[in-house]
Amino acid sequence: MSQPVAKSIDIFLTLDQLVVEGYFNKHDPAPIYKRQLSHHFLEYIMTSVKSAKRHSVIFYKLKCKSELDKQYAEPVMYAVRSHFKEKLEERMYQFTKFKRRSWLVLAISISVVVIFHSILPFIINEENAVHTGLVNSLDIFSWVMLWHPIDELIFHWNPHLKDISLLRKLANSEVILLANNDKKVVTESKLIYQNDSGLIVNGAHRLSPDAEKIKEVRDRALL
Repeated sequence: MSQPVAKSIDIFLTLDQLVVEGYFNKHDPAPIYKRQLSHHFLEYIMTSVKSAKRHSVIFYKLKCKSELDKQYAEPVMYAVRSHFKEKLEERMYQFTKFKRRSWLVLAISISVVVIFHSILPFIINEENAVHTGLVNSLDIFSWVMLWHPIDELIFHWNPHLKDISLLRKLANSEVILLANNDKKVVTESKLIYQNDSGLIVNGAHRLSPDAEKIKEVRDRALL
């Protein structure tokens, strides 16, 4: 049986000083927001989003045990988003190379096939018994040359697009800061504070239409 499609995926991170140190390469002397992410931390993130589909929404949920832990939220998320933005640029460059190479190979293959079919009648007379055999051999050779680039262009686009979509979500997903009974949703341009007393909304930019949970909070705030 196929696994159910996850509508939203949560990536839980703890903003404790000792735990945060494990998110980064311990040999990197740079400030937190510029440090290289550790292999185990990246493996945890990629495992968390393994079930993500095209329309899945990803949230970073940061758990704070004290007010001091909140100081790590911005540098940690800056490092995480910067990493996935770089990976996104690399993946898009690879996708561009893939398309350019496939189209180039297809163009060269078509040119070679056209040249061979054009010069064959001038080399061998059609009444010659060898002509039929050469034509059949040339047809097989043409299909062999054209098959690979056509197969690449038709069937191998989706893995590239899937990776690009996932990396784009990881680089731009909303952040939810969890502290005791309060919850703060952090985007690049808007903050939403939620607690037992009600909702306070600041900012004027719209949130992502794909983020269903964020949309529900926004709609309730406008009532």
